[in-house]
Amino acid sequence: MAKVKKQPRPKAETPKGFRDYFGAEVTERNNMLRQIAEVYHMYGFDPLETAAVETVEALGKFLPDVDRPNDGVFAFEDDGTWLALRYDMTAPLARVAAQFRNDLPSPYRRFTMGPVWRNEKPGPGRFRQFYQCDADTVGSASMAADAEICAMLSDTLEAVGIPRGDYIVRINNRKVLNGVMEIAGLAGDDKEAARGIVLRAIDKLDRLGEHGMRELLGEGRKDESGDFTKGAGLAREQADVIVGFTDAKRADGPSTVARLKELVSGSAIGTEGVQELETIAELLAAQGYGPDRIVIDPSVVRGLGYYTGPVYEAELTFEIHDEKGRPRQFGSVAGGGRYDDLVKRFTGQDVPATGISIGVDRLLAALHAKGRLNGKAQGPVIVTVMDRDRMADYQSMVATLRQAGIRAEVYLGNPKNFGNQLKYADKRESPVAIIQGSDEAARGVVQIKDLILGAQIAADATLEEWKSQPAQREVPLVDLVAEVRAILDRE
Repeated sequence: MAKVKKQPRPKAETPKGFRDYFGAEVTERNNMLRQIAEVYHMYGFDPLETAAVETVEALGKFLPDVDRPNDGVFAFEDDGTWLALRYDMTAPLARVAAQFRNDLPSPYRRFTMGPVWRNEKPGPGRFRQFYQCDADTVGSASMAADAEICAMLSDTLEAVGIPRGDYIVRINNRKVLNGVMEIAGLAGDDKEAARGIVLRAIDKLDRLGEHGMRELLGEGRKDESGDFTKGAGLAREQADVIVGFTDAKRADGPSTVARLKELVSGSAIGTEGVQELETIAELLAAQGYGPDRIVIDPSVVRGLGYYTGPVYEAELTFEIHDEKGRPRQFGSVAGGGRYDDLVKRFTGQDVPATGISIGVDRLLAALHAKGRLNGKAQGPVIVTVMDRDRMADYQSMVATLRQAGIRAEVYLGNPKNFGNQLKYADKRESPVAIIQGSDEAARGVVQIKDLILGAQIAADATLEEWKSQPAQREVPLVDLVAEVRAILDRE
């Protein structure tokens, strides 16, 4: 009889492009999302949760930076229907707005938070699953909706701990760029490829400078490695129009608008876009949002094949250092804009919409870089077990602490080695350990060990200081909650 081949054990490893999130990371993210939700709620937006899976047909061809429909998604067939994990939060919103259009208020204002999935090549800091936090208004063509989104984004960044002066919300308009393209002779379907190259060239202005951008607008550019990137093939006069657009930002909003008006003079679509920017700027100024928080900036070129009007981006301006120690700015943490054509896919009717998406992981990284977060979370109070047959007493203590709103747990491992219980408390980042043996129980007292103070004393204090500040003391059992709360308040 043939020997049955033993199945190999599965490898305990995370799939490529995915990661696990542990205690403090999850706590920090949840706290930040709660702060964001409070701002969105204050602005009158309602929460919405959609399924993680949509039909491929509903997702459509709007995956950012991908030309082919449905490329880059995790898809599978179910009973003849192709389904896919959502790649962003906007496509599900478009489906909801169309499916429930007779039940939802119009305009419909919603915010949503959760993971999205993209089937693309992972890299350093680039994962196939990540969190997004969106807010959108569906059903309003008013520029007041766009101004409100920008104001809300500014308030959100400050609410989570990015101070004024360390960020800027920048606004541009797809229509203005369309007008510039028209003036430069790049209108029409036959110029679509050239327009795409122009957009990518503008997007690389910060990295390559004007000279590098002009090379991409012209015949092409060879980088330091010798790789050649084909250019848009524009004549110098055409390139001058594009460069003039990217250089149109002036000291204040009205001056920038005036310069843009000059650049798109003669283009109806461009003029319309400038008027929209002017309206947004006036609405923001009326609410007290000045150029220290929100500015008009023609260099913003994000998702312009997707957006139909205003586009906006939140950039963090403080300096950090990369892995090689070189100084650089942190960069973008959020972006959005007006996408009036997305819901129309389902209804055949024009449904204006505008919204913002915050990159949750990038914003968390920014808060770490600013020192607002330290990657640690305070653990529970640990009630140690000195006598196995007195577990009910220990559970009673823990219940008393929890009823007082104090996070606590009983040690449930093998209590034989007391040192292991304290090691467990250290791993849990526990601030306090509660100790009660049979002698303390008979006298109605407990030992309270301040683990944080104990660690500080052990690291820094002299012997005399250690004696004057004992990290462990005996208190009556009836004072347990008050004594623990005093320690937690101090920490």
